[in-house]
Amino acid sequence: MLPVSLAAPLREALIAADFTYDAVSELLGPTAHEALGRNETTPGLRRTRSDEPLATLVRLFLLQASVPTEAAERALPGLVDRLAAAGVLTQSVGEVAARLDVRPYASEQGDLWVLSDLTPGLNGVATRVTGDYVLGISPASSSLAQLTLRHDVGSALDLGTGCGVQALHLATHADRVVATDVNARALAIARFNAALNDVDDKVEVRDGSFWGPVAGERFDLIATNPPFVISPASGERLVYRDSGLPGDQVVEHIVRGAADHLTDGGWCQVLANWVIETGTPWDERLAGWLPEECDAFVVQREVLEPASYVELWLKDSGHHPATGGDPATYAERYDTWLSWLESEGVAGIGFGWINLRRRAGVAPEGLVREMLEWPYDVEQPIAPTIGAWADSALAARDLTAETHLRLREDVVQETTGPAGAEDPATIVLRQQRGFRRAEQVDTVLAAVVGACDGDLSAGVLLDAVAQLLERDAAQLRTSYLPQLGDLVARGFLEPVPAPA
Repeated sequence: MLPVSLAAPLREALIAADFTYDAVSELLGPTAHEALGRNETTPGLRRTRSDEPLATLVRLFLLQASVPTEAAERALPGLVDRLAAAGVLTQSVGEVAARLDVRPYASEQGDLWVLSDLTPGLNGVATRVTGDYVLGISPASSSLAQLTLRHDVGSALDLGTGCGVQALHLATHADRVVATDVNARALAIARFNAALNDVDDKVEVRDGSFWGPVAGERFDLIATNPPFVISPASGERLVYRDSGLPGDQVVEHIVRGAADHLTDGGWCQVLANWVIETGTPWDERLAGWLPEECDAFVVQREVLEPASYVELWLKDSGHHPATGGDPATYAERYDTWLSWLESEGVAGIGFGWINLRRRAGVAPEGLVREMLEWPYDVEQPIAPTIGAWADSALAARDLTAETHLRLREDVVQETTGPAGAEDPATIVLRQQRGFRRAEQVDTVLAAVVGACDGDLSAGVLLDAVAQLLERDAAQLRTSYLPQLGDLVARGFLEPVPAPA
């Protein structure tokens, strides 16, 4: 299946046809491109009626339409028979159709191509995915790619690689990448994708579950989008989303074991679901998973109540009657799943990011931990902000009256109040980048922050404001130095060296 020897000639054909994300987007235009994002192909078919190689490849792979054999031969010269023998294409009298998806993918590191199973449910046609289905580019994989730090590292691990898209990203800034999975079809496709993108010399694909394939090894960076769907682990298992473990045990297992597989200073970044138990705050429960020797930044991005969660994943697997599922089977599965969640005391399901940074030898009180509920829009990619988070938190701890501070360039001040009033009713500092946090401050803190250009120390600025407002200087230092530290930790202010 999928001989790697096909990867290089296929890449050459894709390059010759300009089968890139930007070229495809331009060919389809905004209307057809957005329709394809909704799994509707008719506008795209109308835009790709020419027999040019790019149009042929779009119809064949993205729109899953049959194309004339002659057109396929022009787009994939000398490859149609070989790709058919490998299971990528299927041939009939005078026509060729795709059995696998080949999709252009744009990354900050350049153009990539990702092979996977076909997109199910195009044009509302009922499609049931099999247990060994290999998911392609998805919102979850894109989210993890935007979350993952992109600094140069010696070694990286893509745990649960699927089609290998995270490994492709990691190969652009890691000397070597290990990609693991338990799905034999996923492993074959990940190997092919590494070769298709000419990084197979960097990417090693291994068979095995969870930490098993990398026992005793440590990595500078781990990125994982594990099969995190929270279910009773009974019935049909879809390997790309179901771990075989009940509840959120797979995520807990990965988080608890991460420190044993990180180098000092290494990061583990997890995209996951977790259970929110009745009567237990989500952050309190997840805090119990966090390993020793690791800073942790956990961000809950979304919460679904159990019924909505079950409906989402039954539709994903093709069991909903609207997607061709049997109504009686759907109702039975729905009831069984919902009953199990109720019996387990599940009040909701959280979705978000778990970021861990190992710092060997640091006492628990020296670690930085933040559990943030943040359902708001953030700047993407969010990775640079995640990377700066721990350093900002540590800098806040070291803040003294002698520290020189500078207001970050993206922070703006907003004031509101009655028209004509001498002083504003509220003053808000708002970030334009990263998490885009907002912080309400009083006039004292606003005055100090507004003067933070790095020239004077925090203590001198507080003393000046105290004199201006006729306030006690010592009291202002006691009250406002911790607040300045909070603004440093949250990314509004940054410490800078004192002027020479």
